Amino acid sequence: MTRPLLSPAERRTARRPRPARQRQERIRPRQLAVAVIMFLEIFLTLALGGTIVYLFLSRKKEETLPIEEEWWGKGQKPDSEEDTTVRPFKVETTEAELNDLFRRLDQARFTEPLENSCFQYGFNSVYLRKVVSYWRNQFNWKKQVEVLNKFPQFKTKIEGLDVHFVHVKPPSLPEGRSAKPLLMVHGWPGSVYEFYKIIPLLTDPASHGLSDEHIFEVICPSIPGYGFSEASHKKGFNSVSAACIFYKLMCRLGFHEFYAQGGDWGWLICTNLAQIAPNHVKGLHLNMVSVTSMRFTQLLSILLGRYFPGLFGFQDEDVRRMFPFLKKGLYRILVEAGYAHIQATKPDTVGCGLNDSPVGLAAYILEKFSTWTDLEFRKLEDGGLERKYSLDDLLTNVMLYWVPGCMVSAMRFYKENFGKGIGTQKHEKLPVRVPTGIASFPNEVLHTPRSWAQQKYINIISFNFMPRGGHFAAFEEPELLAADIQQFVGRVEKEELWREKGK
Repeated sequence: MTRPLLSPAERRTARRPRPARQRQERIRPRQLAVAVIMFLEIFLTLALGGTIVYLFLSRKKEETLPIEEEWWGKGQKPDSEEDTTVRPFKVETTEAELNDLFRRLDQARFTEPLENSCFQYGFNSVYLRKVVSYWRNQFNWKKQVEVLNKFPQFKTKIEGLDVHFVHVKPPSLPEGRSAKPLLMVHGWPGSVYEFYKIIPLLTDPASHGLSDEHIFEVICPSIPGYGFSEASHKKGFNSVSAACIFYKLMCRLGFHEFYAQGGDWGWLICTNLAQIAPNHVKGLHLNMVSVTSMRFTQLLSILLGRYFPGLFGFQDEDVRRMFPFLKKGLYRILVEAGYAHIQATKPDTVGCGLNDSPVGLAAYILEKFSTWTDLEFRKLEDGGLERKYSLDDLLTNVMLYWVPGCMVSAMRFYKENFGKGIGTQKHEKLPVRVPTGIASFPNEVLHTPRSWAQQKYINIISFNFMPRGGHFAAFEEPELLAADIQQFVGRVEKEELWREKGK
């Protein structure tokens, strides 16, 4: 095909340059695109930088709980400085105290249990008669007082309260070695007596067939309102308050770096302590962990974790302990948490009766030592109590509520911690960055898998499924718990050594 011939006028028009407006119209979209891209880059840079700065600053602000300066004693806080003397203390008893106890035991009224009810309705009164008879005729409280006094005990004033604690140092140390301070905190309905069997394993491990690579100096305080620690005279004394007092106690004793261990309320108090003083708590070891807030993935794991365990970080043992969740989770909460609802709402009402009746007190406390040791014990007429414990040990723990008359104040601790609702407190929203070890016992009422615990404890360096045992680990399985504490501390110390070498 041949191109058509153009006239001279048409050729001049074709050679004529395009107007400036047309050239600008072609260039303008490119400039606009470049400007938009530059604007987006600047905006994203500023936004990202601002977000990083905000997260950094907000993280710094939220990393720790404040150390509270409170006054829990009677009346107004005095102007004078608080006496910081650490005073020796010994448990004592009198004939009048024993006579009053015996009179009340002799006058006890019992209700016949339902046939074949075992411990499924609570403490079976047939077995309760046996316990009361032993308590009245064979239990030797004076002898148990000597047992309690075999470890050094002390009291000291902190925030207006007389705080009781057991403090046991190693009988000897290899040359060039120092003991590692270990704070151990009990819960309800326990006491410092729970730790009496594990203390020698930690302070003198070689004499008990354990490795002496780590030797401990053990401090076991009674939570204020429990045992021989004075109860708060004001409302609001919760786990954070107890953690602040125990932190001040450890500082007063000269320990600026220490390990903390606990279960039950001891779990929460030691957790709060790690949030208050993360630079002072070298490691946190727990034999119970509870989740107070659930994320979407955790809720989803309840529905699907049984079928896709790997997707949610569950191990086979997690699946065995958790599912079916309706039975092993929700149903257990409904059946076993009635006491917590009472104590979190009206502790003084039921507490009055328990504080006045030693038989009622024993039934209320020992039922927990049955069920929380093994839920299957509910099917036994004696609650399986003597399968794991002696009556002397169980009644000694009961006496640490009866003698000081502390049941009401101990129960109030639930109201102070739950009274404002679950998931509403600042400490519940803060992560724990301290190296954490968890000993997961198979008969704990509710199981918390590692993947759930890591939402709160972001530096778990040890999580072990224990072969046996329940809620009262130190009381029931002291050797297992001591060994797990030993291996956990070993890991913490090695990591610390590696960091030092890295520097």
